[in-house]
Amino acid sequence: MLTPQIIRLTNSHGMVIELMDWGATWLSCQVPVNGELREVLLGCRPQDYRHQQAYLGATIGRYANRIANSRFLLNGKWVELTPNQGEHQLHGGNGFDKRTWQVEKCGQNFVEFSLFSPDGDQGFVGNVQVKVVYRLTEDNGVEVEFEAQSDEDTPLNLTNHAYFNLENAQTGRDVRNHILQLHATQYLPVDSAGIPNAPLKSVEQTTFDFRQGKVISQDFLQDEQKLTKGYDHAFLLDHRPDFRQVPVAHLTTGSGELGLKIYTSQPALQVYTGNYLGGTPTREQGVYADYSGIALETQALPDTPNHPEWRHLGGISKAREWYQHWTKFAFVT
Repeated sequence: MLTPQIIRLTNSHGMVIELMDWGATWLSCQVPVNGELREVLLGCRPQDYRHQQAYLGATIGRYANRIANSRFLLNGKWVELTPNQGEHQLHGGNGFDKRTWQVEKCGQNFVEFSLFSPDGDQGFVGNVQVKVVYRLTEDNGVEVEFEAQSDEDTPLNLTNHAYFNLENAQTGRDVRNHILQLHATQYLPVDSAGIPNAPLKSVEQTTFDFRQGKVISQDFLQDEQKLTKGYDHAFLLDHRPDFRQVPVAHLTTGSGELGLKIYTSQPALQVYTGNYLGGTPTREQGVYADYSGIALETQALPDTPNHPEWRHLGGISKAREWYQHWTKFAFVT
């Protein structure tokens, strides 16, 4: 096994992030809080990333989230994918998180990774060239930029699968004590396999209403969440004319001493409360428990290839059309 290449970025405030070429993975994120560096990203030892099943900090593609029955109709033809979650495909199958990416450029505050995905990769059509840039900003933010282009029409839905715990990401203190606010008025119901099984639904008077912000545990494991052992649902984000200035999500510790604001060009946000994290290795050779971290994945809606009514929101890229999306994770003390 090749030794992974690890890149360390710093800013003038002492914030440090680490990234790795395997899976173009975000390994670590240490934020200055009360004069000390605090790890806020779940992670394991570099050699354990090839075996962990939780997609810790990885770049996800070709298609983040699920595609039902590993097949879809595109341009009048059925495309058959490689399944990896029962009969369904999750996160691109044997996808981008399980590849060694090329380090194209690197500086004190940024790194650029690239990857080529050939026609037929996991059943997808088209040759796809992908690039992801991570940038550590001077205002203690981490910007993630995705660019991709295919020579055929194909599904494309890229995201980063970081798990956050703003109190303690080393051992993974229960993340359900955090407060979450989402600028989203609709969510997507799913079945027990995470496959959409109904149209988008209003969050009003449901346990999925985070518009005012609430402790995650407040309405936990109620109603539809029982099917997925917690939150594992896509929220359609409210329209933002200037997505770089208006956050779509705000996560804070119960004490309020550290917050995370998320800005994105993506149309949706998958909220996953780490319902099946139990047994995932930590950096200290221990294991995380369920609900040790929360993934806030900016992306298109899941299973869009099987839902033409959602394609105007993204998820399908035309031949030679540039796929470009941007997300910023801004830490606030």
